[in-house]
Amino acid sequence: MIDHLVLATPDVAATAAQVQRDWGVEVVAGGSHAGRGTHNALTGLGAGVYLEIVGPDPTQPDPPFPRPFGVDDLDAPVLVAWCARPSHPLADVVGRVLTLGIDLGPIAGMTRLRPDGVQLDWRLTFPLLDAPHHGILPFLIDWLESPHPTDSLPHDAHLTTLHLAHPHPDLVHAVLGEIGHSRAIEVRYGSPGLWAEVRTPRGDMRL
Repeated sequence: MIDHLVLATPDVAATAAQVQRDWGVEVVAGGSHAGRGTHNALTGLGAGVYLEIVGPDPTQPDPPFPRPFGVDDLDAPVLVAWCARPSHPLADVVGRVLTLGIDLGPIAGMTRLRPDGVQLDWRLTFPLLDAPHHGILPFLIDWLESPHPTDSLPHDAHLTTLHLAHPHPDLVHAVLGEIGHSRAIEVRYGSPGLWAEVRTPRGDMRL
């Protein structure tokens, strides 16, 4: 169910280099999100999961709106969100989650070109980064007919646990039940927060 984790940063190149150095893994360029002012770098986390490092794209002009994932306001990298890949159509899942009182928002189409020229097209909801959920609930993605990013990524690191803290953990469990649970997810009571444990060639790391 977990598709990817989003590590937002003010500087993709610097953060990618730090992850590569600290973890002992290869981090590869992902591509630009045309018109949104961001680009990303990626590394695999095993089992069809990957880490997306996303931040401002210096090759694009500043967009007339805030860049995604709050990257305009960051002065250091932070794990801000995670994405789930449900097995059912996005509209069906969004509708079922809405009956729980959670509006995952509209479904939009996006695209980007990989450095090798392959175009990726997908549909997604947008992350709920503000109160009361602060990125704890996942946004959703459907990769349509595109190859999944993990197909072309190194997988020297492996996600062991994604921790989700929320003042209403039963609600989080209910939402995950509609999307499809994962044994790699641990939900607990607490102030909103998310962090991940990753096994790397240089030991266990925390995001």
